Amino acid sequence: MREIRAILGDMEMQVYSMKEAGLAPDIEENGTTFEENALIKAYAVAEALAGQDGARECVVMADDSGLEIDYLNGEPGVYSARYLGEETPFSEKSADLLRRLKDVPEEKRTARFVCAIASVFPGGEEASARGTIEGRIGYELRGDNGFGYDPIFYLPEYGCTAAELPDEEKNRISHRCRALEQMKAELRKRMLPST
Repeated sequence: MREIRAILGDMEMQVYSMKEAGLAPDIEENGTTFEENALIKAYAVAEALAGQDGARECVVMADDSGLEIDYLNGEPGVYSARYLGEETPFSEKSADLLRRLKDVPEEKRTARFVCAIASVFPGGEEASARGTIEGRIGYELRGDNGFGYDPIFYLPEYGCTAAELPDEEKNRISHRCRALEQMKAELRKRMLPST
């Protein structure tokens, strides 16, 4: 939420999380792409908001993100959070991926973080944006400054994993930031009066 608020800070919009809006819809993420899952979430929240005061003016935004490893045919992909079970710690998920890539040479360890953001606008129009950051899967977990698969996601141009980057730098180059910047342009186009 801090990252979203920072990027959208000059939009003169109030930004609320589902928790802050008092929402907890049961959402089944059964899409086959990040974009489909983001839209499923956005529509579920829009439906949960329906009938609340001010809901007609709300833009609902949702994201879905994950890790795609080329050697593993894009796995874990849309199942990144559910890989090996939702309750399994990411350290175990990451260790399993490292085991599966044990003898894979560096040039074949290419991967990317993907973030799709979907928005549902007043009136039912929708838009989506995708951001990615390219890297490789390392050989061990490195770094404490991150979450998810950050400790195994190596960024050659920085010489470290995503979990070894300071927050400010990571947020500046992240897949989520890139998708948010695209969505910000979409929000401006659809919501600000043309001059």
